Amino acid sequence: MGSTTIKDVLLSLIALLIFPGGLFLLFVGLAYEWIDRKLLARMQNRVGPRWFQPLADTIKLLAKEEVVPDAVDASLFIGLPIVALAGVLTAAIYMPFPGLPPVGSFPGDLIVTVFLLSLVTICLGLAGANTLDRFSLVGATRALTQLFAYEAPFLLALLGPAFVAGSWEISEIIGYTDGRWLLITQPFGFIVAVIGLIGKLEIPPLDAPEAETEIVAGALTEYSGRGLALFRLGKGVALVLGLTLIAAFYLGGVATPLLFLAKTLVLLLVIVGIHALFTRLRIDQTVGLWWRYGTLLVLVQWLGIIIWQGVMI
Repeated sequence: MGSTTIKDVLLSLIALLIFPGGLFLLFVGLAYEWIDRKLLARMQNRVGPRWFQPLADTIKLLAKEEVVPDAVDASLFIGLPIVALAGVLTAAIYMPFPGLPPVGSFPGDLIVTVFLLSLVTICLGLAGANTLDRFSLVGATRALTQLFAYEAPFLLALLGPAFVAGSWEISEIIGYTDGRWLLITQPFGFIVAVIGLIGKLEIPPLDAPEAETEIVAGALTEYSGRGLALFRLGKGVALVLGLTLIAAFYLGGVATPLLFLAKTLVLLLVIVGIHALFTRLRIDQTVGLWWRYGTLLVLVQWLGIIIWQGVMI
C-alpha cells in the first residue's frame, strides 16, 4: 500500500509540474517568446537572440534582489506577480494544451478561462496603481483602459464558435470545431480574436501601456528581480494559451501536439508580421473606436449565423 501511494504521488507531481503541467507550460512560454523575438529580428534583418536567451534572462531576474519601493503596499507588490502567473497556469487546465484534451471542464469554463487570461493585465494595472511613480501610474491607467476596450470584442469573438457548437464548455466546443475551419465561415470573428489577443496582452503595435520611449516600462517601471520575471512568464504563458484558443476554435482544432505546434506557430507568425509592419499606436488610437467597431463586427457576424441557421432549418 505504501509503495502504491508513493507511486501515485510521484505520478501526480509529474503530471502537475512537467507534462503537461506548470513547468512544461513555462518552458513553452519561454520558447514562444524566443520564436517571437527571432522572427521579428529576421524580418528586420537582424540576427536576433540565441535560443536560450529568454531562459537566461528569467534565471538572471529570479536571482536578483527584489527591491520594494517606499510608500507601497508590500504584500500587493510581491503578491500580484504570483497571482498573475497562477491565474494563467490555472487557465491551462481547461484548454487543449498542447494538443491534448483539457484536464478539467465544466459548463461555462470558457468565460472563466478568458477571465484568467486577463488576470495578468489586471494585476499589471493594480501593480502600477500601487506605486507613486508617475510612469507606473500612467502605464497602469493605459493597461486597464486597453484591457476594457479589447476584452469584450475578444470574448464575443470566442463566443461565435461556442454559439454554433451550442455550448460554452471548451471541451465540447473543440469537439465540434475539430476538422471544421470556422475561419472560413466566421472570418470577422477570427480577425477580432487575433487583434483582441494582441490588445489584451499589449503586444506591439498595441503596446502603448509599455511604451519604453514614453513611460519607461509602464506599470512595471518599479519592478525588478522576481516580480518582473513572474510577470514576464505570465505574459508568455498567456500568449501561448491565447494562440491555443484561437487555433482550436477557428483553425480546425488542435487534436494532436503536431497540429497544436503548427497552427499556433502560424498564428504567432501573423502576430509578429503585424508587429513588424506597424509602428506603435497612440493610446487614443489603440482604444479609440475599436471596442465599438470590433464588437459591431462580431455582432453582425452573429446575425448572419442566426439568419443562415434559420434558413437551413
